[in-house]
Amino acid sequence: MAPPGSKRPLAVLFACGLNSVRSPMAMGLFRQIVGPGTYVCSAGVRKDELDPFAVVALQEVGADIAKHRPMTFEELDEWEGLNFDLIVTLAPEAHHKALELTRTLAADVEYWPTADPTAVEGSREQRLNAYREVRDQLAARIKQRFGGRPAGNE
Repeated sequence: MAPPGSKRPLAVLFACGLNSVRSPMAMGLFRQIVGPGTYVCSAGVRKDELDPFAVVALQEVGADIAKHRPMTFEELDEWEGLNFDLIVTLAPEAHHKALELTRTLAADVEYWPTADPTAVEGSREQRLNAYREVRDQLAARIKQRFGGRPAGNE
């Protein structure tokens, strides 16, 4: 649920540890659910290669993150600046980093604790199910917090 008195932000940053699974998934889902009108990006405390299971889990619901290139907060700042109204953190280390940034940024920070699906072991299907669970939890949270696309021809 949106914090009391909050309005829909103009720019949202999703952040996690490596910008390879959770935050790109959240960014892709946000674009699909909320649509244009709100700028969205993702970053990590560190970066790793984009996780192929994250790509597949989003493709299953029609969202495409295959071209996402993971980046750190610092790279994002150098590339385009950190001009966000809201930073949604999905992992503890990203939350600490975002709070540190708010000393010099006028951004709200929300912490959405999100399980790391890379920790699940087992068959391909068992592992993919962990990513699907994260996808579905993020989608529900995004819908709850931001609503969906406006109806009609806007």
